[in-house]
Amino acid sequence: MDLGIAGKTALVCGASKGLGYGCAEALVREGVNVVIVARGAEALEAAAAKLAAAAAGSPAPFVKHVAADITTEAGRAAVFALGHDFDIVVTNAGGPPPGDFRNWDREAWIKAVDANMLTPIELIKATVDGMAKRGFGRIVNITSSSVKSPIDILGLSNGARSGLTGFVAGVARTPIAAQGVTINNLLPGSFDTDRLKGTMAGAAQKSGQDFDTVWEARKKNIPARRFGTPAEFGAICAFLCSMQAGYMTGQNVLADGGAYPGTY
Repeated sequence: MDLGIAGKTALVCGASKGLGYGCAEALVREGVNVVIVARGAEALEAAAAKLAAAAAGSPAPFVKHVAADITTEAGRAAVFALGHDFDIVVTNAGGPPPGDFRNWDREAWIKAVDANMLTPIELIKATVDGMAKRGFGRIVNITSSSVKSPIDILGLSNGARSGLTGFVAGVARTPIAAQGVTINNLLPGSFDTDRLKGTMAGAAQKSGQDFDTVWEARKKNIPARRFGTPAEFGAICAFLCSMQAGYMTGQNVLADGGAYPGTY
């Protein structure tokens, strides 16, 4: 399927690896120009080189990278120094650490809200009016399946991302919807990423079990009996950015292999 977005320009955050990289790769394969952002310069440069090799189309789309912390004003300024005219924005920031809410002080909450709620809102605010003026825009926020099915030890993430979800539910249905701009949230469950491996390593250490035992047990709790891949996550993201998805906005798209047990 031709997604109809070749030649568009996308900003993809947290794109040096994992789900962010999967989204960037899916977009460049559709002929989309991408600007990728992440904090680690070395990993980001390697990701940019891989994306350039994967770029499809004639002329081939460009791949630019900015090593910056998108959750800071300085980081966002570095990105927008390249321009504000993004047709597609994929927001993504590492989730806050797990723990017991009794141990989180105000600073921990503010940091979580800054990264996982206020940063996406700032990116939306900086780009949405230009999208509306041009008559096309796609914003995809990578949130978490915990928005749909909260995880007790991820209270910081549950709270901050739920705040973003509520904000998007309102702004997606303002007049921008009639100007060709959609805003959706993409909720990943368990995907085979470094973050999941780190979480499983922590669970293994806490339980006294070996890593492989915990890893396999987690798979068995997923109806698909496997973890998702960044590539298939990216394909879902690319579809949400497509011309064909123009009638989808304000939605929370869950990708979790069937793990969420609810009907709605």
